[in-house]
Amino acid sequence: MTESAAVIGSDNTLDERLIACGVPPETIAEAYRSSFENGGGIVDFLVQKKALSERMLLQALSEELGMPLWQKLPVDHIDTGFTSHFSIQYLKKQKIVPIVNAPDGPVVAVNDPWNFQAVDDLCQALNLPERLVVLATHDEIIMAINLAYDLSRSTAKEFFDEISGESTDSLISEIEEKGDLLDETSDAPIIKLLNLLLSGAVKDRASDIHIEPYQGNVRVRYRIDGILYDILSLPRKIHSPLVSRVKVMASLNIAEKRLPQDGRIEIRIADRSVDIRVSTIPTSFGERVVLRLLDKTSSVLRLSDLGMDEKKVNQFNNLIKSPYGIILVTGPTGSGKTTTLYAALSTINSPEVNIITIEDPVEYQIEGIGQIQVNPKIDLTFAQGLRSIVRQDPDVILIGEVRDRETAEIAIQSSLTGHLVFSTLHTNDAASAVTRLIDMGIEPYLVTSSVIAIIAQRLVRVLCPKCKEAYTPDDESLVNLGLNPKTSREKVFYRKTGCAACMNTGYRGRTAIFEILILDDSIKRMILKTSDSNQIQDEAVRRGMATLLANGAEKVLEGTTTIEEVFRVTRILKREDDIE
Repeated sequence: MTESAAVIGSDNTLDERLIACGVPPETIAEAYRSSFENGGGIVDFLVQKKALSERMLLQALSEELGMPLWQKLPVDHIDTGFTSHFSIQYLKKQKIVPIVNAPDGPVVAVNDPWNFQAVDDLCQALNLPERLVVLATHDEIIMAINLAYDLSRSTAKEFFDEISGESTDSLISEIEEKGDLLDETSDAPIIKLLNLLLSGAVKDRASDIHIEPYQGNVRVRYRIDGILYDILSLPRKIHSPLVSRVKVMASLNIAEKRLPQDGRIEIRIADRSVDIRVSTIPTSFGERVVLRLLDKTSSVLRLSDLGMDEKKVNQFNNLIKSPYGIILVTGPTGSGKTTTLYAALSTINSPEVNIITIEDPVEYQIEGIGQIQVNPKIDLTFAQGLRSIVRQDPDVILIGEVRDRETAEIAIQSSLTGHLVFSTLHTNDAASAVTRLIDMGIEPYLVTSSVIAIIAQRLVRVLCPKCKEAYTPDDESLVNLGLNPKTSREKVFYRKTGCAACMNTGYRGRTAIFEILILDDSIKRMILKTSDSNQIQDEAVRRGMATLLANGAEKVLEGTTTIEEVFRVTRILKREDDIE
């Protein structure tokens, strides 16, 4: 009999406690028998048999054995030193993790309290003579293990410097020798290099990875908070195996290098599930690859999280509860339009409302909403899909983008027949959306009859709270921002500096600025007279609309962002000598 089985089998009080929790006596006997014959743990057996929940079982063991049960492991500042002593596979198999820098001293978290040998081996290797053994759930232990090994990895740059220390030629030969790109568990340098690029992008909050070949090198860049940063410069010879590895992961044709290709990769890094959209295009020096990272574990934002003030949130809330009409969100690519629409849909999502979307691609899955993926290869376009959607008895329809006259006409017809329609449009401001629709061939009277509001938005970077500093801006900057220099002097303005927390950029995260154009009777009369966006915007401002620049000025006065950042996204240019 194994040591763990002997201990378990002799514990009658534990049996009584488990029976009191609802576990049948025959199941307990079967657990002992399985532990004796196979060497497995009683915890795994009872949880797999669904005799009772893991949390209830651990609570019973905690009370019986006097061993603390930790619902959450303190992993905020986990010490990763143990990762060099044990493989990640070993710790996951044993379901054990050390928390060396726990608040009250070293702790070893286990899922099976009778796994004595693994605890002793771990403590001996880490030189932990005195330690507290605590119980934790399987998910908590695996999350802590994943996090520790993710944090302990070197960066892609450090790894490349390490493996290319001798010479580039030796690196290439090593890649060619080990380069089985289909072997997921291979230690081939090119596979590890790509894994580090992906995990580094997730850690640095990057939204995109660019792999760009040039005549003498391959440049790798991350897009963080909307701005591209150089991360790594690789030798030209690395390009082909690196792109091939990406293609294998995305199930693309490795042999086809003359045509653009699109694919998708799903990966898991620590406790985060990441969906990656892959796009390749041929260039003069080889295929250029862009990987768009979508964190599937991040929740859909609420309206109040978007950056709107209370007045705009109330205004937007009233708009999205309209029984019919079109609400358009405009802005360039990457300005957060889809996020705003998802937040709106989440607000009105309920069992009484039938919501159907058609998107390219579906970026976030929302429970309770029917989402359709555009697929031009089988003639499933926005227009074609929209025709089918209206036969599904929807209350609310989301169209990923109005790209042509056909889609615009069907959207308008849908809104006129009692549907609330959300969509996006690529224009510079709210008023320009009217001009764009009319330019597509939509009659002005149809625009005024169907569109109830147009929202323009941009994303501005948020100042890093740890390193931002106060300063006094020059008068010209204040005037360009629409502020009076004399009355603004008592206000506190901040500028970026840079620290380790923000990767020396001075910014961490982004928020949105908005302008909301509501098509009231006055605006509608103006649209019927003219499609000039400047005149429409002037009329809207007279009726109280705050422009993107005005909303940006509010964010500056709040200390959220900088004057330069607002100028960058609203296309207001400063003199070169005024820019820091």
